[in-house]
Amino acid sequence: MEAYLDNSATTRVTASVRDVVVRTMTEDFGNPSSKHRKGLEAERYLRDARENIAKTLKVNEKEIFFTSGGTESDNWAILGAAAANRRAGMHIITSAVEHAAVLMPVHALEEQGYRVTVLPVDAHGRIRLEELEAALCEDTILVSIMAVNNEVGTIQPIAEAGALIKKKCPQAVFHVDAVQAYGKYRIYPKRQGIDLLSVSGHKLHGPKGSGFLYVREGVRLQPLILGGGQQKGMRSGTDNVPGAAGLAQAAVDAFASLDIDHERMLILKARLMDGLSLLPDVVIHSQEGEQSAAHIVSAAFVGVRSEVLLHALEERGIYVSAGSACSSNKKLPVSPVLKEMHLPKEQLESTLRFSFCRFTTEEEIDYTLEALRELLPVLRRFTRR
Repeated sequence: MEAYLDNSATTRVTASVRDVVVRTMTEDFGNPSSKHRKGLEAERYLRDARENIAKTLKVNEKEIFFTSGGTESDNWAILGAAAANRRAGMHIITSAVEHAAVLMPVHALEEQGYRVTVLPVDAHGRIRLEELEAALCEDTILVSIMAVNNEVGTIQPIAEAGALIKKKCPQAVFHVDAVQAYGKYRIYPKRQGIDLLSVSGHKLHGPKGSGFLYVREGVRLQPLILGGGQQKGMRSGTDNVPGAAGLAQAAVDAFASLDIDHERMLILKARLMDGLSLLPDVVIHSQEGEQSAAHIVSAAFVGVRSEVLLHALEERGIYVSAGSACSSNKKLPVSPVLKEMHLPKEQLESTLRFSFCRFTTEEEIDYTLEALRELLPVLRRFTRR
């Protein structure tokens, strides 16, 4: 048996997504910038994709810009908003537990002279609204807070933060990294005060290399990629029609069964957490309830290094993560997110992330728990020696 529990790293493409991607690569393969029929067919796919995605957010389709994924969307939001609004101020606010695709461009801007405030988080990885309010000032031009943390699943108070920003600093642009939230939760940017929203396709059963950035109409944003003037000159380059069409199909599928899938993943999460709580020397970092995502469980297996346990599970056909997939090529990665939560060293070095999708089964959870019950005593004895 196999148990794929690394869906926060990537998800498998569904049959409906595969079919539209293959069709736009082999039959309706035209360049949407071309003026002949093949080009018009391709342009229709882009138009439909924008319209379908916009409906899930209750925004206008002209506010959707396709990108290569979450990293580009985050980089464009941060660097593009900072450059376009520099005359209004040079203060940026973010949190200590953001993805590197946000933190690295923010720190790059800091080196260019921007003033950066990094909000600390509590023991669960959540920002404190009073600290956000205290940091906001007349020089603030950009605030970037993720919706769902990719490592521990903490849900940030995005709506409350958006209202606070608009009340105290209406000139500031509010960016939300929704890579782990879109397709799992309903997000309405106009209600929540969100100006920029980043999404990645392969986190919700869409193709890798696909994503979009929602840009609220009227928000000043400088393009990063210049060239042929595609997407109204905001993001040049030949449009990735298969990526956009596949992402839109994945979005339509996700929102069609969102409530049912959410309830199923809550059940899976509770089943896994209940099982983990019965194992000795296991510390669960993720919370239950509405402040933590239904599809992510982070836990430390004290006495066993995360990489050792990860590969032991892999030998049983169980696939999990030792942290963000973007840093998984590093030996024994220590999560900066867990560090900011002030966890002890023994937990930092022994944490694994389990993440679900709407196709995850109870059998996979039970198989994983059975494997952990068998492996942990053996690995701990080996470690002590």
